[in-house]
Amino acid sequence: MTLSLGVDTGGTYTDAVLIRDEKEVIASAKSLTTRADLAIGVGNAISCVLEEAQVAPDQIAMASLSTTLATNALVEGQGGRVALIYIGFKHSDLQKHGLKDALKDDPALVIAGGHTHSGGEAAPLDVAALEAFLDTHKGVSGFAIASQFATRNPAHELEAARVVLQKTGAPVTCSHHLSAKLNGPKRAVTAVLNARLIGMIDRLIGRAQDQLRALGITAPMMVVRGDGALMSAEQARERPIETILSGPAASIVGARWLTGTENALVSDIGGTTTDVALIRDGKPAIDPAGAQVGGFRTMVEAVAMRTHGLGGDSQVHVVTEGLQSGVFLGPRRVLPVSLIAAEAPDVVHGILDTQLRATTVGEHDTRFVRRVPGVHADGVGVREEILLERLGDQVLPLGALLRSRMENGALNRLVDRGIVQVSGVTPSDASHVLGRVNAWDAEAARKALELVARKRVGSGDMLANSPEALAQMIVDQLTEQTSLTLLEAAFDEEQDGFGLSPQELARHVLTQRGLAQHRGLLSLNAALNVDVVGLGASAPSYYPAVGERLHCRMILPEHAGVANAIGAVVGRLTMRRSGTVTSPTEGRYRVHLEDGPQDFAVSEEALDLLERVLKSEAEGAVREAGAEDIRVIVDRDIKTARVEAKDVFVEAMITVEASGRPRVATG
Repeated sequence: MTLSLGVDTGGTYTDAVLIRDEKEVIASAKSLTTRADLAIGVGNAISCVLEEAQVAPDQIAMASLSTTLATNALVEGQGGRVALIYIGFKHSDLQKHGLKDALKDDPALVIAGGHTHSGGEAAPLDVAALEAFLDTHKGVSGFAIASQFATRNPAHELEAARVVLQKTGAPVTCSHHLSAKLNGPKRAVTAVLNARLIGMIDRLIGRAQDQLRALGITAPMMVVRGDGALMSAEQARERPIETILSGPAASIVGARWLTGTENALVSDIGGTTTDVALIRDGKPAIDPAGAQVGGFRTMVEAVAMRTHGLGGDSQVHVVTEGLQSGVFLGPRRVLPVSLIAAEAPDVVHGILDTQLRATTVGEHDTRFVRRVPGVHADGVGVREEILLERLGDQVLPLGALLRSRMENGALNRLVDRGIVQVSGVTPSDASHVLGRVNAWDAEAARKALELVARKRVGSGDMLANSPEALAQMIVDQLTEQTSLTLLEAAFDEEQDGFGLSPQELARHVLTQRGLAQHRGLLSLNAALNVDVVGLGASAPSYYPAVGERLHCRMILPEHAGVANAIGAVVGRLTMRRSGTVTSPTEGRYRVHLEDGPQDFAVSEEALDLLERVLKSEAEGAVREAGAEDIRVIVDRDIKTARVEAKDVFVEAMITVEASGRPRVATG
């Protein structure tokens, strides 16, 4: 008997599951995710699942981790302070592909250097400018380095990385290590996000390994990548960007394993996000344009997943303008009032009772703030320091913390850095009020919803006449936004276009009237013509109504609440390596390698060399990760042009994929 342990750290819960012989789930457990030290939640979940299964820790043959941490961090704008070294580009290139947004206000240095399309040096690397920059910019947690045409010749990225490491010792991300494709600004975005995530993912993996050892589990640990495949913990520490969409990708693998479905939309609702992907012919599709998360398009290979800031802990916004009042959810996650009340009951109930006795509802009523213990505040500004000093280790009502509107920006920056958390009304609170969930403090949730229900809207009426009515309004809005998310995904995957964007089509009056089965002079019907697999702990609470709204079959499999953890166990270790052969002049074929270009007079010789190098790298990486029974697939994409009645070689991209099942511990 082989026992495999899967763990998934979500925004709200950490799940653990035990699978026997890759065939059946024998136990599962949940524990609250502990943001200050994620490993505590990991350890709690593992301990619970071992106790439930009555299994000794030394019986575990393999452990695997999937995490939404990187995805959530990018959606919520969190992560460490980084610096970009941009070599051979123009200052105006910082505006391309969202690079400025990815940097936020972090420093960037644009210096001379870089290479040409053929791999020749375009200009010498300005090392003096780099060293001067490093001397004047301290407090950076990681560096991203992107050089022009680094995928043709990475020499300047490698030299800049050597200088940065020598002078700072901080982690360095080179863009050519993350993608073999052209498009420097897009590679730079990917490198910046990778550098931003390194510290966060490194802490998670390190502490998770500590917890495994403390519990007596000596099995090797794997981590799920964004394409659903596995990588070793050490590889994930170097390339954390590859774990974006790790949790969602694991859920797709888990959904396929749980249901055996060949064609379906998979919708996974968590605390922070809803993730939607299509299974077609039994396989999740890989996004050819690269993973997109939090508004950033990266060059990371990942499942074609649409991630929306919509979850059980999404912030509820009240729409008060105009005569059409209501609520809207997300995209930011907040702590549910019912959860913070469970942790600080006297403070939260006392403040809520005071707010309920007031004649009018205050702007910040139902909102609380707390410091996240253990998260350092290095490099914050003066205003942020003032707020942190005022907050201390207390749970404070938001109105007591903020003393001017100018402090809102400082608070948002602290939230983005993960230093403080803000609570507010969420769909989780609404579910407590409706009696669907009883995990935390339902009475605090009811008080908070009563306050929000009293808010006046454009007509002068109250938003809702009772906490229960408001709770139903919130749940109905979650149904509506989830339905729109699924419709967008379906329109986006349609083979035939409809002339409008998926967002417009999902909201189009004909689509909406069709879903409502309009009957007038016209008879309109619309439905989702594919099954939906609903995943997530709260899916049984919310998703039956989504199936009714879209007139489709909603599949809610057993163990849907731990599908991510299941997917973490049943995946394969897979490594891909890609490289390019170009033809700078007729009769010359150039192989672009890590240690510089090599030229050949015969194209097949160039292609064979590149294939051998990539095979060695991919097989070595997957073997190092702990794979056995390795299978290798080679794909050659050769582009030619018709010139004077003959085919002329232009360029070739070779991709090698090596994969195998993780080697399990024995004895």
